[in-house]
Amino acid sequence: MPYDREKQVAIDAVLAASRLCEEVRQAIPPAMEKGDKSPVTVADFGSQAIICKAISEAFPDDPIVGEEDATTLKTPEMGNNLEKVTDYVKSIIPDATPEQVTTWIDRGNGSVGDDFGL
Repeated sequence: MPYDREKQVAIDAVLAASRLCEEVRQAIPPAMEKGDKSPVTVADFGSQAIICKAISEAFPDDPIVGEEDATTLKTPEMGNNLEKVTDYVKSIIPDATPEQVTTWIDRGNGSVGDDFGL
């Protein structure tokens, strides 16, 4: 069937991200604030990192359009929050580093491509 591989990558990524979200839900760390004053959680950042990593590995040339951006998370004053996000991601991807996590999050900064909306 067409798009079987895409579907399986998406399912696997979402299942991994949902495990992270369940771990976050059990601890309920406080939300952070983005530059536009809207809230963002450890689960938001962590799940985007996991999903973007999976899609990037399977389809390296495809753009990814996500909601979050790691710019604020990379600032020194957010170091503690980046560590929290990384720790949760490590529960799914044990060798993840803070640098990889922010790179994966920012992989979601793509623009809509030809395959979007199929």
